Amino acid sequence: MADERLTYDTAYAELERIMQDLQEDRIGVDELTAKVKRAVELVAFCNTLLRATEEEVERIVKQLGEG
Repeated sequence: MADERLTYDTAYAELERIMQDLQEDRIGVDELTAKVKRAVELVAFCNTLLRATEEEVERIVKQLGEG
């Protein structure tokens, strides 16, 4: 998956798949490190997007209160 096309929904869905694979022991030792690293990247991406969205919403609400 190319990160330039990554959205919150696609990142979250990929993270859910990784977590399900981990819970169901479908990830072998050979790929475990790569999957965990990818999961960390996805969590960071989602957190960044959520923070940016929160800031934008707060800015909009503030503008509405001033108007």
